[in-house]
Amino acid sequence: MKAALCKSLDGPDGIELRVLDDPVAGPGAAVVCVRAAALNFFDTLVTRGKYQHKPALPFSPAGEIAGVVEAVGPGVAGVRLGDRIQAYLGWGGARERVVVAAHDLVPIPDSVTFDVAAGVSITYGTAMHGLDDRGRLKPGETLAVLGASGGAGLAAVEIGKLMGARVIAAASSDDKLAVCRQHGADEVINYGRSDLKEALRGLTGGRGVDVVYDCVGGPHAEPAVRALGWKGRFLVVGFAAGEIPKLPLNLLLLKGAEAIGVFWGESVKRDPAGHRAHMIRLFDWIAEGKLAPRIHATYPLAETAEAIRVLDRREATGKVVITLP
Repeated sequence: MKAALCKSLDGPDGIELRVLDDPVAGPGAAVVCVRAAALNFFDTLVTRGKYQHKPALPFSPAGEIAGVVEAVGPGVAGVRLGDRIQAYLGWGGARERVVVAAHDLVPIPDSVTFDVAAGVSITYGTAMHGLDDRGRLKPGETLAVLGASGGAGLAAVEIGKLMGARVIAAASSDDKLAVCRQHGADEVINYGRSDLKEALRGLTGGRGVDVVYDCVGGPHAEPAVRALGWKGRFLVVGFAAGEIPKLPLNLLLLKGAEAIGVFWGESVKRDPAGHRAHMIRLFDWIAEGKLAPRIHATYPLAETAEAIRVLDRREATGKVVITLP
């Protein structure tokens, strides 16, 4: 089989297309013929050895896959040859075949394409875990999303709307905010030229927002905490701005508020049944036309390095997906 392999920690320049032996399914596992593998910004980091997880060389990038079950190992129940499935791997998906534990396979409805299914678990899974499990978002509440135009932010905007919230999208340019509007944001804030705290309080009539979903950190975190309403929830999702903020804890005390970590990858390990339930719900929404994940571009396996360069240059407005015949 063919595989895009990271042979050295030089980012996209270290990736080569190689031929490997076909894998064999062990006990409790299945061989999946990969039809699509989704990339994420962390692929630009893991291929340079700068991510929190450091797989041994050589390895394949792409942490999400969708495909067809080609073989099953001993002891596998509930999975059949030919099943259309999706799985989160962490890394290793940019190859023609992968071995996956059978309990990690999620069925894909027939109406959902492989390229769409491949890119759902990380961004939308994080939004589901963050807004449902951690943020306890309720219909009628106000949700503010910081870094709303990125993949993680747009997913939170869309999921927030489906959960019945009024969604305020905050981003750094009017062009990015236009994309947020297209994905369902009710109100928008350009924090490149607005006081974020005052803008959020103004859009809520001074009451403050119920939930903040913060993908960026940096200088925007504290103003957003100051804009929380009584018993508000501040969700710590990521630090795309590059700076981990330090928050005055008295703000939480005075508002009866919470700062809550959203560590989706660990939650998948600790609560696989919850993750599976979220994924099935997401695929149902996609099949029903209620959710339409955005794909920036697709690339063949041989162009995996160039696909990662697109993420490196921050050109993507949606998922970057490797497709295989």
